[in-house]
Amino acid sequence: MELSILLFLPLAGALISLLSGRQQSARYGAFTVSILSLAWTIGLLMRFTPDASTQFTVDQPWISQMGIRFHAGIDGISMLLVLLTNLLVPLIIWSSFGRTIDRPGSFYALILFMQTGLLLVFTALDAFLFYIGWEAALIPIYFICAMWGGKDRIKVNMKFFVYTIGGSLFMLLGIIYLYLQNPAQNFDIQAFYSLNLDKSQQGWVFWAFFIAFAIKMPVFPFHTWQPDTYTTAPTQGTMLLSGIMLKMGIYGVIRWLLPVVPQGFQDWSATVIVLSIIGIIYASLIAFNQKDGKRLIAYSSIGHVGLISAGIFALNTQGMQGAMVQMLSHGINVVGLFLVTDILFNRLQTNKLEEMGGIAKAAPKFAATTLIIVLGTVALPGTNGFIGEFLLLMGVYEYSLWAAVLAGLTIIFGAVYMLRMYQKVMLGQANTLTATFTDIKGSEQAVLYIICLLIIVLGVYPKPILNLTEAPVQQLLEQVNQKLSLVK
Repeated sequence: MELSILLFLPLAGALISLLSGRQQSARYGAFTVSILSLAWTIGLLMRFTPDASTQFTVDQPWISQMGIRFHAGIDGISMLLVLLTNLLVPLIIWSSFGRTIDRPGSFYALILFMQTGLLLVFTALDAFLFYIGWEAALIPIYFICAMWGGKDRIKVNMKFFVYTIGGSLFMLLGIIYLYLQNPAQNFDIQAFYSLNLDKSQQGWVFWAFFIAFAIKMPVFPFHTWQPDTYTTAPTQGTMLLSGIMLKMGIYGVIRWLLPVVPQGFQDWSATVIVLSIIGIIYASLIAFNQKDGKRLIAYSSIGHVGLISAGIFALNTQGMQGAMVQMLSHGINVVGLFLVTDILFNRLQTNKLEEMGGIAKAAPKFAATTLIIVLGTVALPGTNGFIGEFLLLMGVYEYSLWAAVLAGLTIIFGAVYMLRMYQKVMLGQANTLTATFTDIKGSEQAVLYIICLLIIVLGVYPKPILNLTEAPVQQLLEQVNQKLSLVK
């Protein structure tokens, strides 16, 4: 019952927002529902036992003829992503306050509908339900980007849609194949875990799933949709894409790919780590030359996700725990960065870095909060970005020294281009465009202050997050190692 309320509360809020035509009622209605979802999540978290068990389960018949059940539950890994989703959605909605949104009822309804899809993905214990959530999260973000995006939004979003639908079809083929191999003829996750596939079967099922997940993350060379989509999408759409939606791919690798086809995972891990490292270096080098702040952050995200991917495919405790922490940290930081670019564009009507400068003198609160977010992004010790990237590099180092050296470039390169961006925007002499820049207030100030607080608190005291995911990560790796010993 508790989980059902968590899943369907945003859907009810979406219907309320859709029926509300006025700007203020749609906005405050959506925000109220998002706060209720966060409060419900905190209540579940307080009653959650941080062990390897799955809790708050719901298991009801759905399409009985095909063995499909509405089966969902939460373990430590799921709880982390549920918490991230229901923490960021109210901040994303709140960040839109003070902005005029055309068709506000539809806009906020789509955000909440997407939240429902995301929560289904992060809690589903039935592969068919997982796939429904996967597609349900895609549809609203497509319309958000296509209806409220910027120049060339239709062309850009068609590319995004084709990429993601193509990947989803590969995953659907993999799910159907696993269903046909399952003697119980159902889509239950534990039944899929118990399948005894040979190396050849695991190899092609691995790629059927991995292509879908790699596109969502995205991992090089499946990334080409991302920079244009992030740049063209409205700010709240970009926040949803970068802060939460890309975590669907990472979560899918951990929850569905690794335990189902561990031999395929192990056989292709070196290839994926190489692709991840190429993505880190490639995205960082392109970020150096970006003159548009939003595109710079988009390429920065590819680099950070590349390190997460490398840490997961190193297949050890440090890398997996680092991925857990970094999913949460990256989501918080990237939402903060895109809010900063939104504030800059709202004041200056440009994202061009060379047209800015000297803003710190006119807006010291904005400059200070931006600096904290930038420092979290470049993994300064004492910020939330540090512990995750440290564990990820430890995991990659355990796999290979040279892989760790190359993957570690994301921290060095990131510090260079992010601090240089801060210098161009905030420091130096003000110009005619920035001289009258007004400091943050209202919802802008509140959201940035909350993000900065999270960056500092999680950086100083990450233990609760590590404790939340430690037991399920250990159990996952033990199951994988045991299954690897039995593969034909």
